[in-house]
Amino acid sequence: MNINFDRRKSLQELEGEDWGEPEVSDSSLIKTCMWLRRVPLQDFTTENLRMMIGQKISLFFLVPLALETLDQDPLSEGHFYAGDLLNAVLSVPESYWRLHTEQCEVLRRVFIRAKTMLTDLDETESNALCNDLKGIPDFLIDS
Repeated sequence: MNINFDRRKSLQELEGEDWGEPEVSDSSLIKTCMWLRRVPLQDFTTENLRMMIGQKISLFFLVPLALETLDQDPLSEGHFYAGDLLNAVLSVPESYWRLHTEQCEVLRRVFIRAKTMLTDLDETESNALCNDLKGIPDFLIDS
C-alpha cells in the first residue's frame, strides 16, 4: 500500500483547514480530536488513530496509517482492548472502501489474520473482539 503524504505534517497542514480552538464547554473527546489535528501524523499512537477514525475524522489520511499498524499486528490495541483499532477501522463507511479498493484488500487480509489470533487472547478480550468481528460488513467479506 502506497502512502503519498508527508507524515511530518499534521492533519491541519495536510488538509489546509484550521478548526480553531475548542470551546470551554466542549467535551474532552472534542478537545482531544481538535488537538490531534495539530499533531504530526508520525507522532500518532494507536489510540490516537482509534479515536479519530472512530469519529470519522480525516479518514483519507488516517485509515492508511491504521492499516499499516494492523498489517503488522491485527490485534493492535489503543486504550480499550486488543483489536480496538481494528474495530474502529471496521466502522469506516462502505463508501470509503469502495473508493479505496487496495486498502479494502489489506483490511480483508487483516480480518482473516485477526480471526486466527483469537485463541491468543484472554477470554474477555476474545469475547470483545469476537463481537466486533461478527459485525463485519458483508462487502468486506465478499471478494
